[in-house]
Amino acid sequence: MEPENSNVSKAEELKLLANEAFTARKYSQAIDLYTQAIELKSESAVYWANRAFAHIRLEEYGSAIEDATKAIEVDPKYSKGYYRRGAAHLGLGKFKEALKDFQQVKKMCPNDPDATKKLKECEKAVLKLKFEEAIAAPDAERHSIAESIDYKSIGKSRNSSVPTKMAIVAVTVAVMAVVVMLFRSSMTIIVAAIMVGLLLLLGAFGWSGHNTDVEAQYSGARIEGDIITLDFVKKMMDDFKNQKCLHKRYAYQIVLQTRERLQALPSLVDINVPDGKHFTVCGDVHGQFYDLLNIFELNGLPSEENPYLFNGDFVDRGSFSLEVILTLFAFKCMSPSAIYLARGNHESKSMNKIYGFEGEVRLKLNDSFVELFAEVFCSLPLAHVINEKVFVVHGGLFSVDGVKLSDIRAINRFCEPPEEGLMCEMLWSDPQPLPGRGPSKRGVGLSFGTDVTKRFLQENNLDLVVRSHEVKDEGYEIDHDGKLITVFSAPNYCDQMGNKGAFIRFDAPDLKPNIVTFSAVPHPDVKPMAYANNFLRMFS
Repeated sequence: MEPENSNVSKAEELKLLANEAFTARKYSQAIDLYTQAIELKSESAVYWANRAFAHIRLEEYGSAIEDATKAIEVDPKYSKGYYRRGAAHLGLGKFKEALKDFQQVKKMCPNDPDATKKLKECEKAVLKLKFEEAIAAPDAERHSIAESIDYKSIGKSRNSSVPTKMAIVAVTVAVMAVVVMLFRSSMTIIVAAIMVGLLLLLGAFGWSGHNTDVEAQYSGARIEGDIITLDFVKKMMDDFKNQKCLHKRYAYQIVLQTRERLQALPSLVDINVPDGKHFTVCGDVHGQFYDLLNIFELNGLPSEENPYLFNGDFVDRGSFSLEVILTLFAFKCMSPSAIYLARGNHESKSMNKIYGFEGEVRLKLNDSFVELFAEVFCSLPLAHVINEKVFVVHGGLFSVDGVKLSDIRAINRFCEPPEEGLMCEMLWSDPQPLPGRGPSKRGVGLSFGTDVTKRFLQENNLDLVVRSHEVKDEGYEIDHDGKLITVFSAPNYCDQMGNKGAFIRFDAPDLKPNIVTFSAVPHPDVKPMAYANNFLRMFS
């Protein structure tokens, strides 16, 4: 009896320490402490639900669902078990599953205003989802929005061009009338006047119909013609830094030109870094524009002499995602070999709908841009290989051995990410310390061990895997006996994690990774997730 009481007391002590770590936003430490408490007292629903909450903070939604489900099994009347599981389902975009859990919370706590509020928001989200599913066109009937946009026609508004047409028509008619009155007796002159009048009319309508001048009152960055220059990109970044907007015409031009460049690329892009040259790999940026500017301040702007690879998750979470993506896309247009871009799991409709990018684009631009970005994201390559030695992918490796680089090149990536298969695993998987493979702590993809990494490298004659996808306290982490590096470039992620950011600089020919870490810089007072789904913001 005494040892049992001792275990209970020790478990409670560990829970209190875990709660303190959670409050200090040390979520991994909190998970370790809750785990120790669970080992001493596994029948406590509170411990399981608390650990689920810590997993949610780390976006480990699969593990959170498992823990919350265990809490419910231990105590079916413990409402927080359903509450945590509902929140985890929401993080994965599984609104219907979340709704069931919050209906149960409401049933158990009918007078709880917080439960009532969350249930109503969840019901709204499910109704919206059903509506969107009902009106969505079948894949075979969908047309490319990019092909329907002519950015050159976006300039002065129609209202301002109509008076111009009318004025020119009026002047033309008046000129013809005067000519006819002055030269009544000369049919030749009258016919000539009519011909001149017709030419003036045709010219007037042609000029007004094709005028692409941007409004004179617009004071932001301007693209002259079709070429995006470094001067333009610098001016645009400076405007963004001062929270100024880019004209929609130029935003369309940047996104459409980027689409053309990306569509021409294979799903696996080979990068050649000549001897004596260097190459920089950055991880997730997640809409933290001012930290992106800091990377360029520390390491220089992208150029052919200073090339970069940004390894996915450019958008969502941070509230300056539009500024980030337009900047990266503009550099891609300016010089395709100055910057390479890989797809992350957040370059997808389902993630953008929940985590803020869709709402931000609707507010700062318009609805058509939401669809356009979704289309362009489907053109992003899935992985890169540097000098045939370094494999760079956003998430991780595969559920089966024997995957060759040729298999990756053969992937048809022009779609929304599937829920399984090679493409899904490349965007979602994570390394684990144990050998072999295990279930994903995220609920999508899988976890893979050192042996999996080493076999993949050996089978493809590679030396190193570089991936992103996970926040790390120091901005990076080296795993799997030095054969795998995680790099994360969003410091103080979501203004709350306290982590550093990092980027990796490779020097040819040896390609030894030189890791540079940096801290977060100040940004305007716009909170992370400011444009996210209303329901999700309740849990942030």
